[in-house]
Amino acid sequence: MANSTRTVSLDRTDLPTVVVSVLLVNVVGAAPALLAGPDSPWFQALEKPAIYPPGWVFGVVWTTLFTLLGVAVALVWLAGTDRRSVRIALALFVLQMIFNVAWTPAFFALEDLTLGLLVIVSLWPLVVATAAAFARVDRRAGALLVPYLLWVTFAAVLNYQFVVVN
Repeated sequence: MANSTRTVSLDRTDLPTVVVSVLLVNVVGAAPALLAGPDSPWFQALEKPAIYPPGWVFGVVWTTLFTLLGVAVALVWLAGTDRRSVRIALALFVLQMIFNVAWTPAFFALEDLTLGLLVIVSLWPLVVATAAAFARVDRRAGALLVPYLLWVTFAAVLNYQFVVVN
């Protein structure tokens, strides 16, 4: 099978697409924090694993990752939604984003460490599939998902550690 990867050459006319994509991914990604988060008495009372980073790290990392995801989505979108590979990549992105967004309510709002672990373990292969699908459309887009995959891996280990120590 021939490699169908094409590189989109971005110019000024693509800037609105990139900006809207970055903003949309950041808004969708941050929205679950309105439901619940680490400031709850329940979470504050939990034993924290040794690998738990300072709280400020999460905001910085997630904003950076959502920005990278937004750029990646824009690169894929700009490759042309008439292409089957683009539609598959974008569908996988939406599916993995649903699981990403579901983690916060599962873990924090429902106060269920095990359900959070189930969600994030389900998210991981979806991120791998999305990164692969993005790379088939535009290698840069696939590469932009690598830091996200690394963070989701760390977050899954962290979530597991929460289950173990609590």
